[in-house]
Amino acid sequence: MKKTRLKTIDRILEIIGKSHTIAVCSHMRPDGDCIGSTLGLALALLEQGKEVICWNQDPVPSKLRFLDPDQLIQSPRPIKRPFDCVISVDAASIERLGTAQEHIANRGTLINIDHHTSNTRFGDVNWIASKEPSSGELVYQLIREAGWKITPRIADCLFTAISTDTGSFQYPSTLPETYYAAGDLVKKGADLTTVCDEVYQSYPLSRVKLLKRVYNNFRLTHDNQIAYFWLKQEDFSRTGATASDTEGLIDHVRAIEPVVVACVFEELEPELTRISLRSKDKNINVSDIAGLFGGGGHPAAAGARIPGKLPTTQRRVVAAIRKALDARPS
Repeated sequence: MKKTRLKTIDRILEIIGKSHTIAVCSHMRPDGDCIGSTLGLALALLEQGKEVICWNQDPVPSKLRFLDPDQLIQSPRPIKRPFDCVISVDAASIERLGTAQEHIANRGTLINIDHHTSNTRFGDVNWIASKEPSSGELVYQLIREAGWKITPRIADCLFTAISTDTGSFQYPSTLPETYYAAGDLVKKGADLTTVCDEVYQSYPLSRVKLLKRVYNNFRLTHDNQIAYFWLKQEDFSRTGATASDTEGLIDHVRAIEPVVVACVFEELEPELTRISLRSKDKNINVSDIAGLFGGGGHPAAAGARIPGKLPTTQRRVVAAIRKALDARPS
């Protein structure tokens, strides 16, 4: 581990050591890494005798609720007492904390732990490790450096975080250290059977109905190098699906052999679209593409929220992807 990283971890542990009341927050529309790393850290802090509040503006996705049987993650609310410190995990900007922002203003130090390349370094102390495949691995490193015990429940949370953000260890971002961390978490009691059943083999029927619509309606363009599909409000109302059911749908079109970049357009409001981008080519950095629309993320996975009319948004985004593909080294 590099000296600069060790110094940052030491500073974070020093602040935590002096703090009693701590808020742990993460990004809206939480995914596996978000929930797993947030809960893993919160549980570790509780083990150290800290008074911990864990917030997310959106509900825990149904397939991840097994990690939080005590409903430790709650909706943000007014708190009269100040927080000694606030720890943001897996959020690339403070805006991504959503409604938690307004309730963490009364605080001491804001610690920002994240692995997104596009992180805005909004904390008083920032640990941004953009080469790490997940925030769960950062929390694992923090706990290891602190010498804190990793309980089986913490191991479940961190293994889920690492597994989901590496595509179950399939993405190129996966490092040799990632396998070590995962193996150690299994030694510490991570229940592989439960994690795999809940995360990968227990999808609700509503998600399957949504996937059926994806297969019926996805489009290919630019010599089949670009795949995209829309998720509109009517798709959710007709299938009974929720936003959490969209997780991983993009991988079904990304996996098509000629596809280089996959994109999901999700209608949030009549004139607000959420895009998710995935790249299979190291020469196509979708974080840069998302950045053109005020978003960001990782070179291989990124997103943005784009105001405007839906057809205009589609044309602009597909044109940007085409431009990036045409600019690749031959």
